Amino acid sequence: MSAVLLFIFLFAIWLGLTLNVTIPNLSMGVIAALIVTIFFSKFSLKVKRRVFHPHRYFWAFLYCFIFLWECIKANFDVAYRVLHPGLPVKPGIVRAKSNLTTDIGKVFLANSITMTPGTITVDIIDDNFYIHWIYVHSKDPEVYTHKIMGRFEKYLKRIFE
Repeated sequence: MSAVLLFIFLFAIWLGLTLNVTIPNLSMGVIAALIVTIFFSKFSLKVKRRVFHPHRYFWAFLYCFIFLWECIKANFDVAYRVLHPGLPVKPGIVRAKSNLTTDIGKVFLANSITMTPGTITVDIIDDNFYIHWIYVHSKDPEVYTHKIMGRFEKYLKRIFE
């Protein structure tokens, strides 16, 4: 089942990238998706029944806008710090504990943190994320965990758990 879903996903990506529905393009997309599926389906994620719940797609769609908004705010924050004459930075690595239980949810959270300017996920050990932050606002773990992860974690929990 997961190989079929991987093939469909790869073929959809092919169509989305090429935006061409001619017979030669469709056949090349099928061939490329089939080759990748044959060689890499054993390494793909194991699909569970919950992937078919439509409410997860609603939350994923909403998450895209939340993530985009957080990236825009972080870009302005980093630009302010770079352009400010006093260069107000207080970098540091903080340890934040996640409430996510699935590995894919943790991967999405780590990538969301890393793709947001001013933060980068350095390491994940069990439920602890080690994050380099351009400006450590507080030494209280609850405060900086909420500030870094709180904006993403509640949506990822609804999508992946």
